[in-house]
Amino acid sequence: MIKVIQSTTHWLPQTQTWIYNQVKNLPGDINTHIVCEKTLNYDQFYIDNIHQISKTPVLKFLSSIQKFKVSSFIRLFWLYFNFRRFKADIIHSHFGHIGWYDSLLIRWISARHVVTFYGYDVKRLPKQNKKWLKRYKSLFKNTDLVLCEGEHMARCIIKLGCPESKIKVNHLGVNTGSIPFRPRSCMPKEQLRILIAASFREKKGIPSAIEALGQFQKENNSIEKITIIGDATEEEHSKQEKRRIIHSIKRNRLSSRVKLLGFKRYDTLMKESYNHHIFLSPSITANDGDTEGGAPVTIIEMMATGMLVVSTSHCDIPGVVKYGNENWLVPENDITELSNRLKWLSENRESWEPMIFKGRNHIEKEFDTIHQSHRLAQHYKSLLK
Repeated sequence: MIKVIQSTTHWLPQTQTWIYNQVKNLPGDINTHIVCEKTLNYDQFYIDNIHQISKTPVLKFLSSIQKFKVSSFIRLFWLYFNFRRFKADIIHSHFGHIGWYDSLLIRWISARHVVTFYGYDVKRLPKQNKKWLKRYKSLFKNTDLVLCEGEHMARCIIKLGCPESKIKVNHLGVNTGSIPFRPRSCMPKEQLRILIAASFREKKGIPSAIEALGQFQKENNSIEKITIIGDATEEEHSKQEKRRIIHSIKRNRLSSRVKLLGFKRYDTLMKESYNHHIFLSPSITANDGDTEGGAPVTIIEMMATGMLVVSTSHCDIPGVVKYGNENWLVPENDITELSNRLKWLSENRESWEPMIFKGRNHIEKEFDTIHQSHRLAQHYKSLLK
C-alpha cells in the first residue's frame, strides 16, 4: 500500500472538479489523505481522509490571528504532522506555488515529492512576480516528479527551468462511464442553443464569444438562446471582466436571448448541457499572462456528452478538440472566424454526427479519468522502485 498526501489550500472550489476526479479514482492500492487549510463544497467533493487546519482548534486559533493569517509555517507544520502521523511515502502538491512552499519541508524529510502544474502557476504567476522564476528553479532541483496535462504546458514548464527528465504528461480526465452520450442533432429550421460555462476571467475569452455570437446572429438570425454558467469571483479583475461581458451582451443586442445563471453545481451544469447544441469556449492569453496552461476540463466534459465544441488553438486545446479537421480551431480573439464556425455548423447539420462520434471516441481513449488516475498511480509507484 502506497500512502500519498494530496496537498492543497482548499478542498475544493467548484472550478477544480478535475482534482477531485483524479484523486477519487485512484486504485485501491493507493491510500490517499487530503491535507488542506479548509474545505469548500464538502457535500460535492467528499472523500475519505480529509485533514484540514480549520478543524484543528490550536491551528484554527493561530490562523485567526492577523499576523498568522497567511503564515506558511502553519501549513508546513500541519503537512509535517500528517506526514509523520500517516507515514506517507509521497506528498503530491497541487499547483506549482503550493509545491514550492511544500518543498521547503520535503527536502528535509524522507517523502518523495510530486508537483502538478495547472495553468495559472505556469504563466501568470511568474509574469506577475519574477521571484517565482528563482523559486521554481529551486523547486525543480529538489522535486522528484513534475506533472502537467498536456504537451504545450510541458514545454512551458521546461522553459521555466524544469529538467525534461523530471516532467511527465498526465491528462486531466472525466468519468466517461458516468457521462451519458447523447449526440446532439438539430432540425433544418431549428434555432441553435449555445452554452458557455466558465468563471469570469479574461483568459476564458467570454467577451469574444459574445461578439462572435452577436455577429453570427445579426447575419443569420439562427440563435434561440445563449446560456452562460459562471460568474465573477471576489477578485477585482474578475469583476471587471463581468462588466465587459454585460456590456458586450447589451451592445450586441443579445439580452433577450442570454440567460446568466451564475455559478452552478457540477450536476446542474451537466444537466443543463444536454439542453444545448454547441459549447463555445474561445480561450485566450490574458494581458497579465494568464492562460489555460492546458485545456479547460469543461471542453472534455462537453465533448463526452455528445456536444460540439467551438474553441481556439490556445495552449493544449488542440490536443483535446479533434474532429478530423486540423483547421477546426480558430486563432485567439478571432471573432470573425468564431462566427464562421457557428455559421458552418448551422449550414452543415448533417455533418454533426461523425464529428460528435470522433470527439467522444477521442475523449474515451485519452481523457477518461479512470485510465488517467491509474496512470497517476503508476507515476507514484515508479518513484518508489
